[in-house]
Parts: sequence; structure tokens; C-alpha cells
Amino acid sequence: MATKLDQISEQFRKESLTRNSYGEKNLYNSQNVNTLSNGDEKGKGQKGDTGTVGSTTDIQNRISSLGRNSYNENNQYGITNPNALADGDEKGRGQVEDNVAIGTSIDIANRNLLMSKNHYGKNNQYNSNNPDALSNGDEFGKGQIGETGEVGSKTDVLKRTENLVKNRYNKKNLYNSKNPDALSDGDEFGKGQIGDNGTVGSKTDILKRTENTGKNSYNSKKEYNRHPTT
Repeated sequence: MATKLDQISEQFRKESLTRNSYGEKNLYNSQNVNTLSNGDEKGKGQKGDTGTVGSTTDIQNRISSLGRNSYNENNQYGITNPNALADGDEKGRGQVEDNVAIGTSIDIANRNLLMSKNHYGKNNQYNSNNPDALSNGDEFGKGQIGETGEVGSKTDVLKRTENLVKNRYNKKNLYNSKNPDALSDGDEFGKGQIGDNGTVGSKTDILKRTENTGKNSYNSKKEYNRHPTT
């Protein structure tokens, strides 16, 4: 026996079905006229291989859009269409042949303008063999000529020479662990330790350390630890 809940549910189901024009005797499927594009606003499915697709509004909007488009089945936009090729107008940009320019007429004009400002080209390529790429005393090239040649433009070389003059360390006076100016020998230059027992730091460093150590009541004879002797 159906419960009260079952009875109410069945009642709601019947009310819903009465509002739905589709049912067991009128199934909504690919055979139903309301699913096919036959000129009304309901169906959109294609009838056969050549039938239209969409409702009447869809079809009208499509026709309107296609009417504004100059390309269609009889004038397809592809690699063979003149409007897709760079032939001197503003439409096509595709290359026609291997040695023909690419782009619209404006593209080509702008490219030619930029190339005319650049004095490098097919006949004067900028590469490792171009004098303007080599450090030969002018302001253009910076590449080294040979293994011992300079690197940089004229200004670069002059600036480097100027800086090297200010620096007293060079190939003949290398700054390394053997240079007196790198060792802690009582002057202000070196700070490196000489031997195992040598000092570390410049003259000022050592004096400051000695001064600070003098202010500290703890030292090697009176270490600061967890178990003080006094």
C-alpha cells in the first residue's frame, strides 16, 4: 500500500508531466520534428547531409553575417587567395615565392625604412669578420683580434688603461698570498696571517684588537666558562 509520501510524489509527477509536451507517445529525439531544423524556432538539428542547422533565427543571423563576409565557398580564404598573399596591397601578408617580400604594402615600406637606417645588410653583414665588430681603435668594434689583441672600443680601452694606472697591482706585481701588501706585517695594507703564529689584520686592526682585549677581564689565563676558577 502506497504511503502518503508516495501519493504526494505521484501527484507532483503527473502535474509535471502535464506541463511537458513530450512523453512516452511523443519522445524528444532525433526523429521528433521539434528537434529538427525545419524553419521554426524549436528544432536545430540538421536534416540529411545538406540540410540547414539551427532555428529560423540562427539561420537568418548566419545569412546576415555571411553577407558581410567577402569570403565563402566560392571564394575561400586560403594560401591561394590573392587577398592572403603579399602582392602589394593592404590585405595579404603571405609570401608568394621564396624571394618575394612578406607583409602588406605598409609592412614592406616600414621594413625598407628601418633597413635603410641600418648600414649593415646582406652585402655588409655584422659578424666576427666585420671591421666594425673588432677592437681596432675605433668606437664601433669590441671583439678581440687574435689572442693578444685589445677588447673593447676606443673609449673602453682608454678607460681600462686609466683604471689600471690607478691600480699599482698588475701582471708584474700580482696581489696574492705572497705579496707583502697582502700580509699582516705591521702596515695598513696587508691583513693575511704570516705563518701559524702571525698576527691577522692591518696595523689599525691589531691596535684596536689589543685595546679591546685590554678592556676585557677575561683572556687566555682567565677564561670565561661554566666552571670559573675564582
